[in-house]
Amino acid sequence: MSLATPHQGDLIKTPVEILPSTAEKKLQSWIRTRHVICSRNFFIFETVDYSALERFSECITALGGTLISVDSIGKVWIGYHRQVILYRAKASLHTPHHDLRQYWLKCGSFRTRFDQQV
Repeated sequence: MSLATPHQGDLIKTPVEILPSTAEKKLQSWIRTRHVICSRNFFIFETVDYSALERFSECITALGGTLISVDSIGKVWIGYHRQVILYRAKASLHTPHHDLRQYWLKCGSFRTRFDQQV
């Protein structure tokens, strides 16, 4: 009798709980690196790393917000010989206890790091 090993697709991914303080610090770092901008009442996140979208979603959820949409918005050049897909996520964050909007006004930008490349 042999035991079959599970296939990669058979593994169940358990969600990792992230603390709100950790989520806020991560969003602040994305604001400083111009991956996250604020547009009206929404936070817009742009990245070429799809796993970063999952981390962004976890951070937004930990702070009581909602991920509204994720779209591929084009391709950007990485180096001289390779293009990668650029993703944009839009999230709503209407919790009164955080000050991420004020942090964005102080340390952020109105354009993401990818605005000139698309």
